[in-house]
Amino acid sequence: MGYEELTETYCRWIPCENGTWQLSLKEKSNFDCVFWVPESGCSVYKTRPLQCRAFPFWDSVLSSGKSWKETGKDCPGIGRGTLVSAKLIKKWLAMRQKEPIILKGVS
Repeated sequence: MGYEELTETYCRWIPCENGTWQLSLKEKSNFDCVFWVPESGCSVYKTRPLQCRAFPFWDSVLSSGKSWKETGKDCPGIGRGTLVSAKLIKKWLAMRQKEPIILKGVS
């Protein structure tokens, strides 16, 4: 599948500050990722984008203990599964800072 077909099928543009738009994966009506299969998990796990590999260590989730606990209610990785080292989390966060976010409407 080419870039255009992939973005048209699985992505959407979301409004950001300053009149720009950011490319994001679509979600299902329950806000699950379009690639999430309840019975088996992520259907593109081995090739998932960095944004997904770094979840749940997003700024919005790490912003407070309450946010972390709320996300943990539905996230199969919070408080369960393999413990992720602080070193690896820091590496993912640094990579996310360097990875370009696809924007449109930038002047």
